[in-house]
Amino acid sequence: MTPFIIFDIKPRKRGGEMKMREKFLKLQNGSDIRGVSLTGVPGEPLSLREDEAREIAIGFIAWLSDKIGKKPEEMTLAIGRDPRTSGPRLLDGLMDGFGEYGCRVYDFGYASTPAMFMATVFEEFACDGTVMITASHLPYNRNGFKFFTRDGGLNKKDITTILEYAADKDAQKVKLGEPPFAGQQVHRLGKLVFEAEKNDIMTPYCKFLRDLIVDGVGAGDRPLEGMKIVVDAGNGGGGFYATRVLKPLGADISASQFLEPDGMFENHAPNPEDKEAINAISLQTVASGADLGLIFDTDVDRSAAVDSCGREIARNGIVAMAAALVAEDHPGTTVVTDSITSRQLTRFIEDKLGLKHFRYRRGYRNVINKAIELNEQGIDSQLAIETSGHAALKENFFLDDGAYLATKIVIKAAKLFRQGEKIDSVIEELEDPADEREIRIPIRDDDFAGYGDKVLAELEEYAKATEGLSLEEPNYEGVRINFDGEGCGAEGWCLLRKSLHDPLLPMNMASDEAGGCEKIKKIMMEFLSRYDKLEL
Repeated sequence: MTPFIIFDIKPRKRGGEMKMREKFLKLQNGSDIRGVSLTGVPGEPLSLREDEAREIAIGFIAWLSDKIGKKPEEMTLAIGRDPRTSGPRLLDGLMDGFGEYGCRVYDFGYASTPAMFMATVFEEFACDGTVMITASHLPYNRNGFKFFTRDGGLNKKDITTILEYAADKDAQKVKLGEPPFAGQQVHRLGKLVFEAEKNDIMTPYCKFLRDLIVDGVGAGDRPLEGMKIVVDAGNGGGGFYATRVLKPLGADISASQFLEPDGMFENHAPNPEDKEAINAISLQTVASGADLGLIFDTDVDRSAAVDSCGREIARNGIVAMAAALVAEDHPGTTVVTDSITSRQLTRFIEDKLGLKHFRYRRGYRNVINKAIELNEQGIDSQLAIETSGHAALKENFFLDDGAYLATKIVIKAAKLFRQGEKIDSVIEELEDPADEREIRIPIRDDDFAGYGDKVLAELEEYAKATEGLSLEEPNYEGVRINFDGEGCGAEGWCLLRKSLHDPLLPMNMASDEAGGCEKIKKIMMEFLSRYDKLEL
């Protein structure tokens, strides 16, 4: 069946070739692409429009052709998007690029990021590559792309290659040849010309999640009967989890809120790390007398939870919850986390659960890749998870899927519900620091990466030479310092690191004494005050 219709129209004018590489590489955000796609925010000019999307699409198929050894006209691709209002225009741009080279493309409309990966797994689609149009939790004026193949999400170097192809039309033609439909535009008539059941990824994806719950709980076709569960989607893409996963299985979702997709996110940010968002679902869960609350980010690759008392299961708590669920089937496995996890979490994972904790680096691809690497070395690692809510399980292709983690939590909550117990019992032995704080310190230097390296190198030497301070070993990101409480007058730990993408030095602190972070901060600021390019 023909996947699109070609119309002869006047070719679009392309932008100037000057500084194209720099222009496109500025859109890279680690293993994602992100830019400004709507006007209206002072100081944020447009950087990701249809024209850029078109070139990025060509860059993707050039990269993908290298990876899988197929010509563009032999490829099956798919595009999904979150509710941002710039999504349809960026989709048009992607379709122009894919269509120019004759790719077969599915338009899935609203979708979740994890579902877009599953389009490479489900046999009815068997996509070679997929694109999700999303900027995760960023403000409404931003947008971007996440890419998948059957091997999973792309790495940072893959994104760099795609953007380099996007910036270089000569390289595009060397790799792909002359586009067979050059000077023509794909017209989609609302959606691609496929049968309706073949342009909907969310129906099979939701069935996949429902089947997991039915099989996991083992109590018939309505295993959630009698349970009240609140879902807060923040007007992002996660509302389907309430209406298409939980409700058909018998759950009462009547108190759920902000399920309708709305790219302006006017109620609160769709972000499990956002305090306002967590407060909103906590209050709603308690007020409605629900058994459990679940909250998702915009594109549903992250999630967090609250218990029936409104206590959040986020940050260290969501890591502990995921680890406890994994421990049931995989005793002794290694849990890979990001760098800012607490001492208390390590004790819970290792002493209470009997697992191993590998504290690594920030960045969801970093923790996922480290877990994959450990498995290749013969070290069993079933879980890679960031405190941000990115959780990837080996049993699920190491895909960071917030709905999959929520499903694991729902299964456990349903089993406990039938025993008269509640989900908070799973992590009741997890202790919290008495005091926690994060300070983000701007670097006012053009070479902010180099300046940050200088500060961190000198901090490491300072910690070695200062009484009461010691370096955490092993450590894979920044400088993590332990404060012994006697020799320095402060007790706890501090991690100073470079931001993954911004000219910042985030400083995370935690202490087991009330007010302890203020003491740690005082010591750290005395050291940092010697650097005139740090905005303290």
